Amino acid sequence: MMWVEEIETLPRSGLESIQLKRLQALVHRMYDKVAPYRVKMDAVGVKPGDIRSLADLRKLPFTTKDDLRDNYPFGLFATPMDDVIRVHASSGTTGKSTVVGYTQADIDLWASVMARCLTMAGVTKGDMVHNAYGYGLFTGGLGAHYGIEALGATVIPMSGGNSKRQVTIMRDFGSTVLLSTPSYALNLADAMVDAGVRTEELKLRVGIHGAEPWSMNMREEVERKLGIRAVDIYGLSEIIGPGVAMECLHSERGMHILEDNFLPEIIDPDTLEPLPYGETGELVFTTLTKEAFPLIRYRTKDISRLFLEPCGCGRTLIRMEKVMGRTDDMLIIRGVNVFPSQVEHVLMGIDGVEPHYQIEVTRDGSLDVMSVLVEVSENIFSDEIKVLENLTKKIQAEIKDMLGVTCKVKLVEPRSIQRSEGKAQRVIDRRTI
Repeated sequence: MMWVEEIETLPRSGLESIQLKRLQALVHRMYDKVAPYRVKMDAVGVKPGDIRSLADLRKLPFTTKDDLRDNYPFGLFATPMDDVIRVHASSGTTGKSTVVGYTQADIDLWASVMARCLTMAGVTKGDMVHNAYGYGLFTGGLGAHYGIEALGATVIPMSGGNSKRQVTIMRDFGSTVLLSTPSYALNLADAMVDAGVRTEELKLRVGIHGAEPWSMNMREEVERKLGIRAVDIYGLSEIIGPGVAMECLHSERGMHILEDNFLPEIIDPDTLEPLPYGETGELVFTTLTKEAFPLIRYRTKDISRLFLEPCGCGRTLIRMEKVMGRTDDMLIIRGVNVFPSQVEHVLMGIDGVEPHYQIEVTRDGSLDVMSVLVEVSENIFSDEIKVLENLTKKIQAEIKDMLGVTCKVKLVEPRSIQRSEGKAQRVIDRRTI
């Protein structure tokens, strides 16, 4: 168990005092060591000595993914490359890869924050942890791996893929904890059915799922199909990887942010002004304790909100609400903002619909057209045409009612939508400008 009680139960004033000291030290170091940051700060007329309170954070310029790509690969590193012992990188599907680096102290920090997150989910030294996050340049697998070892639990480093073997290993090794994306957890549930393995044959009790937005209805589906308690974890490579925030077992209303290391803000994505607690906007992070690759006011593009209400676990750490989507995967359909997770929420509340879907956006003349491919259960798909027509109309009506968007719905047979071993591809945008 790794609960840093002296930090995680501090009153707000004590925690903010730690944050301010670390922020001031960070800004001085970044100004001295990282030329692109010095240029950005000089451009807005702010010097390190101007940061006298946490409220002064708003004086500092934002960092975006474009800054990372413009300084590819190592231009934003704050330590010499001789001190960097690990690099990770994004896939680079939308441009140059974003590269992140770690010193030994950063790796130790990463293991520590991940272990603290695992503790929030009730993971202990005696657990057998099945890690199905991808290993490699993606931060998920190795970040979780080091945290499990720091906690003293046993890690099974499965990575993704070969779902049939994963099920066999979970059963034979007595896995008690599953780490994976939520979509891959459902993939494993399908593999269990194919292999004739019942949930009663497994010792799984909790699943820790992240790396993609997922709805409360999808949580219920994971819990039902795997017979576990499913909890949310949040992280992103640029900030450290997994281990930034975690849902505890006492609350399903948000994840505790380890804010002694990661200072959060919520901003209006249009005006860029900070928003008060409780309001929905874009999540921004400043890393307070990283050495090789610290970031100031990094815009995550994730949509969430922050709140300070007390939690039953005793932690006073601020909580972030489950991410509802991203500003850059938000679809605008005829003037209406649509997030895939909103469509998912509708689908998961309808009987006969499987937890696998895909949204396709095309353009008919000057009009955008949204189509939703939805897998249905075997008995529904083989039912008479009238039943399928009624289900199609029901889905269309409920999406229209919730989102205000008219869409086409196509019901497809089970297992016909391509499965993912990592983040599920929910949206295919075929529009051309």
